[in-house]
Amino acid sequence: MGATTEMEPKEMRVVYAETLVRLAEVNPDVVILEADLMKASATGIFQKRFPDRAFNVGVAEANMLGIAAGLSASGKIPFAASFTCFSSRRAYDQFFISCNYSGLNVKLVGTDPGIAAEYNGGTHMCFEDLGLMRNVPGLVVFEPCDPPSVAALVERAAAHKGCTYLRLHRKPIRPIYRDGESFELGKGKVIRDGGDVTLIAVGAIMVPEAIAAADLLKADGVSAAVIDMHTIKPIDRELVVAFARKTRGFVTCENHQVVNGLGSAVAEVLCEACPRPLRRVGIRDEFGEVGTLDYLKGRYRLTAATIAEEARVVLEG
Repeated sequence: MGATTEMEPKEMRVVYAETLVRLAEVNPDVVILEADLMKASATGIFQKRFPDRAFNVGVAEANMLGIAAGLSASGKIPFAASFTCFSSRRAYDQFFISCNYSGLNVKLVGTDPGIAAEYNGGTHMCFEDLGLMRNVPGLVVFEPCDPPSVAALVERAAAHKGCTYLRLHRKPIRPIYRDGESFELGKGKVIRDGGDVTLIAVGAIMVPEAIAAADLLKADGVSAAVIDMHTIKPIDRELVVAFARKTRGFVTCENHQVVNGLGSAVAEVLCEACPRPLRRVGIRDEFGEVGTLDYLKGRYRLTAATIAEEARVVLEG
């Protein structure tokens, strides 16, 4: 797939904003909406380049989605962003009815998902958004893991006819993929092949941890495959089944509740198509709290060591 660890980290939000500017330069229908968080989303560069196509609605996320629906109904391609807790929990009904039920083309973005909220703490630490969004009929739900995947998947979202939900880590991330790597919504990426156990991860926090876990397992003679399942809905059933036939079991890795997120999506495929042992690394029925990213990884056991430990349980079972 063309992985690299040589490039310097880059802010995911900057890549998001730069990609929107690039898309808007060739497509006059691309517009953005912000709920008083343009600085947090780095979309000031879009506003500067296209001031008549950038709308700051203030702290009124539900209204933002209503406006986005109107823009979509008039033929525009609106990207509407706020912190994950506000995009999902606060504005869920408006996104569900005004955008999805109405068959429109709104691209909703939730930033700082899960423990990425860090010092904003428990009120902003949204562990539930994937569960909410997986229940919206026809909605495409995805989460890039690094700067190149942000650029590619935002482009795919803009081209997709229908609503999408992007879970976006804002802060600097070291690239896993090379620039120009191809991505397709609904198709996972095999970062590392393996024959013993499959580690399926999503997002900028957990995909690197899964790669590190594979290294820990390799030292013990365990061959672990690593899959970046960037699209949670629709999940790549074909890829899951292929590795179910190839390996002895799975560990899913997500910065989200283990209920109705990536782990649930993989479990559904396995139960229906090719049963295999499965362990889920993620948040277990808890609220968030204040802390650094490293502290929160340890606090909620979202670490390479935990993933490797769960993989050994799968293999021993």
